[in-house]
Amino acid sequence: MPAVVYECSVSESQELKKFLEYDPYLDKSLDAEQLKKLNSDSDANIIFSRQEFMLRDGASLGLSKDKLYLYINASEDFLAGAEKKLKNKFKSIRRAPKEDEEKFIDVVEEEHSRGNAGIGAIFGG
Repeated sequence: MPAVVYECSVSESQELKKFLEYDPYLDKSLDAEQLKKLNSDSDANIIFSRQEFMLRDGASLGLSKDKLYLYINASEDFLAGAEKKLKNKFKSIRRAPKEDEEKFIDVVEEEHSRGNAGIGAIFGG
């Protein structure tokens, strides 16, 4: 699956975090009819919380301290709809420059590698 990185203004961080964590199928305030309508709404079924994503401030990555970076690893079909949904919801979000994207992806891959090594050590691998 491809991975992409977006950047947005830190000023939108709280709203972006809530947006990414929201799953309409777990929303207790929706009634049965509203949930039924979700099945036919392709935009509503772009649910970030069901994908691999990571949100980091730029300073922690050695990038712009005024930006928040979003890593998403998902299918190409999901990513096509996700970009549209993100851009409609957040005015400052855009695809990160290639250098920044590669740097964040390298950080994620390093974290996965360390995690896998740790699990291997625990289970005698």
